[in-house]
Amino acid sequence: LFLELIHEVGLNTEHLTRFPHELSLVQKQRVAIARALATKPSLFVLDEPTSALDVSVQSQILNMLDRLNEEHNLTYIFVTHDLSVVRHIADRISVMYLGNVVERAPVNDLFETPRHPYTKALLSAVPVPDRDYDATEDIVLSG
Repeated sequence: LFLELIHEVGLNTEHLTRFPHELSLVQKQRVAIARALATKPSLFVLDEPTSALDVSVQSQILNMLDRLNEEHNLTYIFVTHDLSVVRHIADRISVMYLGNVVERAPVNDLFETPRHPYTKALLSAVPVPDRDYDATEDIVLSG
């Protein structure tokens, strides 16, 4: 069973002989997910599982979680501060402020019509590219 899970999370048997300090951060994340899957959970709590990963590795982990969700019929409680990750992986969102849930809604509803002032503040803090910015201008740095 565990060998099957190791392969499901994108690792191979070579990784089983390595010490933890010999694994990359993403490999450690994958091992942790495989270990948790071994208990055959229906609920999976993921606390900032992509926070220290670059964007390309984040997408690998998120795609793997999507696939595992479909294959194992999992429910995720996904704790994160990254709203772009939330939008990608969640069906419903709960927003917490000072330890309390202040808003709960389907993803699209929350992003399109936030109700609580804290949720509105969170969404307004998300960087948005300036569509009027002309990227063809040369920027010269001195130094």
